[in-house]
Formats: sequence, C-alpha cells, structure tokens
Amino acid sequence: MRRQRALLRVLFAVAGAGTGGLVVATWVSLAPLPEALDPPPGGISKVRVLDRRGEPLSVTYENAFNVHDTAGLTDVPRLLREALLEAEDRRFFGHHGVDWRARVAAVVQNLRAGHAVRGASTIPEQVARMLAPRRRSVWARWLEGFQARRLERKFGKTAVLEFYLNQVPYGERRRGVVQAARSYFARDLSTLAPQEMIALAVLVRSPARFDPRRPDSPIEGAIERLAERLHDRGLLDATELEQIRDQPLVPQRAELDTSAPHFVQYVRERTGTGVADLRTTLDGALQRRAQALLEHQIERLAARDAGDGAVLVVDHASDEVLAWVNAGPYSAETPGSQLDAVLAARQPGSTLKPFLYALALDRGYTAATLIDDSPLAEPAGHGVHRYRNYSRAFHGPLRLREVLGNSLNIPAVRLVHALTPQAFQATLRELDFASLEAPPEFYGDGLALGNGEVTLHELVGAYATLARGGLWRPLRVRLDPAEPLRVARRVFSAEAAWLVADILSDPEARRLEFGAGGLLELPAQTAVKTGTSSDHRDAWAIGFSHRHTVGVWIGNLDRREMNGVSGSIGPALVLRAIFAELARSTETRPLPLSRTLRRVAICRASGSAAGPGCPTVEEWFRESDLPLRPCARHGSERVNSGRPVTAHATARLLHPTPGLYLALDPRIPDELEAFPFEIDCGAVPVEVEWLVDGALAGTTGAGERRFVWPLARGQHVVHARVKLAGGDSAVATQPVAFTVK
Repeated sequence: MRRQRALLRVLFAVAGAGTGGLVVATWVSLAPLPEALDPPPGGISKVRVLDRRGEPLSVTYENAFNVHDTAGLTDVPRLLREALLEAEDRRFFGHHGVDWRARVAAVVQNLRAGHAVRGASTIPEQVARMLAPRRRSVWARWLEGFQARRLERKFGKTAVLEFYLNQVPYGERRRGVVQAARSYFARDLSTLAPQEMIALAVLVRSPARFDPRRPDSPIEGAIERLAERLHDRGLLDATELEQIRDQPLVPQRAELDTSAPHFVQYVRERTGTGVADLRTTLDGALQRRAQALLEHQIERLAARDAGDGAVLVVDHASDEVLAWVNAGPYSAETPGSQLDAVLAARQPGSTLKPFLYALALDRGYTAATLIDDSPLAEPAGHGVHRYRNYSRAFHGPLRLREVLGNSLNIPAVRLVHALTPQAFQATLRELDFASLEAPPEFYGDGLALGNGEVTLHELVGAYATLARGGLWRPLRVRLDPAEPLRVARRVFSAEAAWLVADILSDPEARRLEFGAGGLLELPAQTAVKTGTSSDHRDAWAIGFSHRHTVGVWIGNLDRREMNGVSGSIGPALVLRAIFAELARSTETRPLPLSRTLRRVAICRASGSAAGPGCPTVEEWFRESDLPLRPCARHGSERVNSGRPVTAHATARLLHPTPGLYLALDPRIPDELEAFPFEIDCGAVPVEVEWLVDGALAGTTGAGERRFVWPLARGQHVVHARVKLAGGDSAVATQPVAFTVK
C-alpha cells in the first residue's frame, strides 16, 4: 500500500511538472498583442498612387496586409457577413475564440478520411495566424487557440470580425472582401448580387480550387449548398434561392477608371516606401479626356504613319501636373509600350525658338528690331549647307515679332550666331533642358532649329517659365502639404517673357507663313508654338493660357518617319481641344501684361518711330527701348539722337572659311580665275568694303553680300567692313586667313 501511494505521488509530481512546463512554454511562445487591431506597421512595400481627388491610379497587392481597400463592419452587406460566418465560423458569437465542437468534429472527420479534409479554425484563430504567422503544426494550432481568446478579450468580437473581413486572403494576392469583390466581379460591396456575396464566402476556403474563372471550377455547386443553408436560416427568400440556382455565375475583371501607368511609374521612382497611399496632382477626369483626344487623333493619322503620341498638361500657377498621357495600351509583356513618350528625348523642331528670342529681348533687342530673312548658306564639311524656311520663301528684313510669329529659320540662325550658341545653350540649361548635354560646338547654330533632342517634360516646363513671366520652377506631381519650399530662379525678365507670350498669341504675327485663322487661333488668348523635325519624325504643339501650359507630341517611338505630319496639322488639333476642355472648368482671362511696357506706333516696314507717311502698327517697348529714331524710309530723313530700331550690328564671313586652301587651275588663265567672298549680317547691308591683306579689294552696294575676288597666289587675310541700314558706323568682320596655291 505504501509503495502504491508513493508511486501515485511520483506520477502526480511528474504530471504536475509536465503541466507546468507546458504552461510556461505556451506563455513564452505567445506573440504579444498589438496596441490596436490594425495591420502591423512596416508592412508596406509598395505605395498606391491616387489622383488629386483620391481616385486610384494604381493597385498593388505586394504589401503584407491590405492597407488600401478596407471597409467598416457596417459597410459590409449583412448577407455577405452572414455567409462568411456560416461558411467559416457558424458559432462565432457563441465561443470564446475556439470552437471545441467544430474541432472535435474535424478530428473525427480527418481520422475517418485518413488525411486532413477539414481545419475547423475559427475566425479569431485565423486572425491570430495572420498577425503571427507560424509553420502549420499541432503546436501552432495550440498557440492560436490561446491567442484567439486573448484577441477577443482585448478587442471584442466585432473588431476581430472587421479585421478578418478586410484581411482574409483570396486568390492572386487579394486580401479582404473589398479587393475580392473588385477582383472577381468588378463591383463595389454595395452593388454585389446575393449570388456573388455567397461566392466570396465559398472562395475563402480554397481560392484556387473554386476560382470562378476556371472552366472546371466546382464553385456553383458550393454556392447552391451554402445558399440553401442561408435560406434555412431565413437569410434568403425562396425567389433569391431560385435565382441563385438558375443563373450562372459571371466573373469580371476590374480595370482602373483612369489609366496613367507611365505617370505612376514616374511618381514611384521618386517616392520611398512607408506610405500606403500617395495623393498626386493628376486630375483623373482630365487625364481620361486627354487620352481619348490624343488616341482619336493618332487613329486619324494612322494612314500617315503616325503611331505614338504624348500629352502633358500643367497648372503653371501651382506647378502641378494635371495630365500625363501616352497614346496606346500599356502592357507589362510589351516592352515598347513601357517607353514613356513624355520623357523620351526627341528633336524639337522650332519649339526652342521662343527661348532664343526671349534671350535676345533681354540682350537689348526689341519686338521691332529688324532681322534679315534672305538666303543663307554655311560651310558644312567639304560642302555648303543652305538654310531655308518651312515654306521655302524669303521675306527680306522683318521685325522680330514677325520672324518669331512666323517661325522663320534663317533669322533664327542669324540671331543665334549673333548671341552665340554658347549663350543660348546656357539659357536652355537654366530652363532645365538636361537632355542637351553635348557641348555647344556639337549643336552650333542649328540648336535654334532643333538639331538637339529634348523631352516633352522639359519643353512644357520651359514654356511654363514663359507663362510665369520668366520664373522657372520645377513641376510638381505630389499633393503634399509638407513638401519643402519649391526652388525658383529667374531666367528671363518679366518684360521679355511677356513680349514672347504676346507674339506667340498674335494671329497677325504669324500670317506670312500660317495664314489667317486656323487651329492656332484659339478663342481665349493663348500663346501657341508648333514644331516639326526636318524629317517629319516629330511633330509638336505647345501653348499656354493665363493658367495652363499644354504640350503635345506626335511621332513614332521607333523613330520611323511620318508621312508629312507637321505640328500644325497633327498635335495642334489635340492642343486646341484640350484648351477647350480646360475652359469648361476655368474662367478664361487674357495673358498677364507687364506694367513696365508701353505701346507706341511704329513703321510697319522699318520698325522705327512712325512718321506721317508710314504704314503704322503698334508695338510694346520697355521705357528704355522706346524708338527715338524716326523712320527714314517714309518722309523725314532727319535723325534724332537716340537708339536706332534696327538689327544689332553683327557681321561675319561665310566664305572663305578659316584655313581654306585654294588651287589655281593650270588649264585656265590665272587672270580669269576668281573666288566669291560672302558675308552674313543681321540686316540688309548698305555698303560693304572688302579688304585683302589690309588693302581695299573692292566695294559692293546696297543689298550685296558677295564679292568676286580675282585669285592671287600666296597666303592672304580677308575681312569686310559692313555698313548697315540705320547704323552710324561700319561693322567689321573677324579676319579670316586662307591660302592660294
């Protein structure tokens, strides 16, 4: 008897020790409870991008928890809640975290089947598993039961159920009933049909097996069985049950209302993780409309081999990007569709000219300064490149307003030479044209005609600078009140920027090349500039109103040529339509006017102060640039003191080129051999003196830029003295050395 009692005491001691060890092991292994029943912090690996009104521009399922598409318990339809409880945890409101009846029944069922066919995890246990994932084992199930009880005690059943409804996993990494409703049926919770709600409850058990998109999915039978149980509980009436039995389940894939994949990629590349939702400046409604307008125009131009395009719309008052459009569908499987035409460097055609003229206006030119539009040729390698205007016509001396308004090439080349390509490129760098990274010598005078490559993003940012009165600021894509103060720098004076804007919005200034009316003449005052690359690979239209700057590019991203598509017949129509769209929601006003400018009458032909016999036109001037010299062409020849309104005094030798070698032809008598000297100057010359080796070789009269010099053997130096119309003194070219053998 004593031995039996001793043995029992030992057995009880061992059992007690084992129980105590189990208690300790359980206590140590339990995960700490969170402060709030929310997704744990630090689980965000990819931000969701929203438009300015909160409309999603992207979806992501890469985060550990659903932090984007959640709903309060009362926002989940009752039938969906009850269907999930019926399918997953029928006695949810009767147990304390663990449903022992269901667990015992599951053990019996699994033993009979010889393998696991039923889990019997309650909703609180599933929530515990979501918050503290463990490898599936008996020990993990043991711990989840205790964790579930603790969760219910701390947060209550309704909070646990709400967390579950927002985090329960579905197929394709979707979590929660909101994401599932959109993924499987393209619906919000409030629009789900009873059959679809029951389907979401069925899918929880095995999303892969019951996927309604699979042709062999057994989901419809499972839906009918669950619907019958809900009918027995009075949650479905007979009519609803019959409809569920008779109607097939029709899945649908959800798509975003607004497509802006390239913009989303641009934003994400500049945004770190840690933020669930990022509110951007994009206007979803405007994005959709601009997309439709651009793609309709691309479709119209398909017969002319135009396949791609882009639109960028900016509110230059706030620097906010409102639309960022690429034509055509975007696909992760199609690398070409991932190229962003807004950021692709392309030849800008004539769209850089306004910045050249703004620079000139800040260097002492006026809108009335005469610049010569006459034939021009430049040495090019072993040959000569002859410049031409788009219309192939020459118009002679014209006022700066006219040469910019008509986008004439030859005056632009003469102007960039006078100002120097180095100064022009430096100005473009201030405007943030980072794509123009080669040295100025690489581009030369052709930079004014678009022989470099720039992006639509850079162009729109630069035109927004003109719209702001010469003040450059970076474009914004985030609506972030904590964003640091924006960097700003003055590139042009307010007077120069406004004069350029006034010229680009003046229909009369473009009449020579573009005619009257047309797409470039908008109802509200809008500065507009088009551009076309010489091989028709790129067509542009850029413009700004008092509030918005819009840029449109059309071409082919694979750099194929288009069939004659120019800026004025391709992107101009899209530009006009977008400004009409913006006018629906924005009050139209004139472009701002600099108060330091004065409007005076000048001679239309000479640009001088108008006299009694002059054809007159009004022009804007700074106070310091008012024309004091009266016109000498019409009426009085008397000259007042003051500054002439004429081209800046610049001249250069085109031929010969420095270091040129010429050889006499032995078959021709030496006295019959000659070489033409040629100059370029900003206006029509009145007289040119040609000097060889310091001695006067000859003189040419008004309008003549060439002199035929009889060849003489030896090393020579030539320069010319040029007298320009309205000038008080001659201008000398740089001397050029050459050799005749």
